[in-house]
Amino acid sequence: MAAGQTQVSKRSQPFYIYGGLPCNSLMAGEFRFCINVFVSLVSDSWSDRTPLHESACQGRLLHIKTLITQGLHVDTLTIDRVSPLHEACLGGHYACAKLLLDNGANAVSADGATPLFNSCRSGSAACVRLLSQHGASSLTTSQLASPIHEAASKDHRECLELLLSHGASIDVELPEVGSPLYCACKAGSTASVELLLRSGADVSVGCGRDSPLHAAVQAGESDVVEVLLDFGADRFSRNTDGKSPLDLSAPDSSVRLVLQKRGLGSLSRLCRSSIRRSLGRSRLHRASILFLPHTIKDFLLYH
Repeated sequence: MAAGQTQVSKRSQPFYIYGGLPCNSLMAGEFRFCINVFVSLVSDSWSDRTPLHESACQGRLLHIKTLITQGLHVDTLTIDRVSPLHEACLGGHYACAKLLLDNGANAVSADGATPLFNSCRSGSAACVRLLSQHGASSLTTSQLASPIHEAASKDHRECLELLLSHGASIDVELPEVGSPLYCACKAGSTASVELLLRSGADVSVGCGRDSPLHAAVQAGESDVVEVLLDFGADRFSRNTDGKSPLDLSAPDSSVRLVLQKRGLGSLSRLCRSSIRRSLGRSRLHRASILFLPHTIKDFLLYH
């Protein structure tokens, strides 16, 4: 009997315990096969990495030049679809990324974790700018690897600004992930929260019925809660469990104090929120050319 198998019956169709699961001999064989395939895939995902991958990962520019000269293809992928450009961007190695792109590396892939996503993860604004200039898109087929969500959650403000300037969707809500604003609030990324809101993000778009304010309260970030309330967040909104942000706040916490001291929004703040919603994100910048006193324009734009 094979190791790891225990015969538990002497019926005509014997059963075994394999990996803690009861199965017959045919199922046990298939189970072994699946495990062997999985182990092979895990091993291959690293064994098929080329010297170009390693050099890009380590930022070895001269070595990359040599390897390209020797004929190594710049878009060689590992079994899990990682390219040398992915590695260069994850390490924030701008010069290496530029060299790879200049030699034909693919910057526009939207499959899974893209080079642009990796740049946002590392916080390399230079790589984000470079990839955007080469046509990289913030759109992705992955529901867990969105560049704008990653930049927001990591509080990489400059990366976030670049993505927005190149047309990234500011309110895109991903299942189980939420909106970029929700991610920033959940991570306590104050700078990103302020940037997103000033750029026109909808303060109410979170993750399903869980609002950005709910996320900020659960993260215990009183500064973020203050900012959200300034931009008109509804402190009475309820999530899928029927709880308001105040219900989720810890007793005697700074977050609870902020929520409790805020009454209903002042008329001026309510008017500002209404005007900004009416203008829409694409026209917010035009508030600066309205025939209004400078103090009012500054108020509308949170200057």
